[in-house]
Amino acid sequence: MLSKKIQKAFNEQMTFELYSGYIYMSMAAWFRTQNLDGFAAWMENHAREEVTHGMKFYTYLYDRLSSAEFGAIAKPKTTWKSPIEAVKQAFDHEQEVTRRIHELVELAENEKDHASVSFLQWFVDEQVEEEQVVDEIYSRMQLVGDFKPGLFFLDRELASSGASQA
Repeated sequence: MLSKKIQKAFNEQMTFELYSGYIYMSMAAWFRTQNLDGFAAWMENHAREEVTHGMKFYTYLYDRLSSAEFGAIAKPKTTWKSPIEAVKQAFDHEQEVTRRIHELVELAENEKDHASVSFLQWFVDEQVEEEQVVDEIYSRMQLVGDFKPGLFFLDRELASSGASQA
């Protein structure tokens, strides 16, 4: 059974992971309005991943004889000034997820909950990949800047490449 502190923190993270999916769906919807279907598909896939991450916490809570408690999910932003602003927000958000996962690891270590430390290691590793993929796309967008043909090619690449699996 999880300690009350860990149960509370894992429930908060479960809700935050679901919120992350909500943010990325909002970005996907905005990209669709911009006729950037490759970026939209990338964000839709990213949203599905975040919901899966939330479900991992949900399942773990029950595996450890605890229970899931869903928190409120705030309305995400729905418009951005530019595609690069949206991707920058995604990168910043992934860094926040990483920070929160690291705090959970520290809490589990302090509580001497070795099973939870082991469980969280998957998320630590996943966040390295998440940040790397979003940073790569953000960096490429910085190179392209306002050059619309460059943005068009990035959009096409996201629609057809493994980068859409971020």
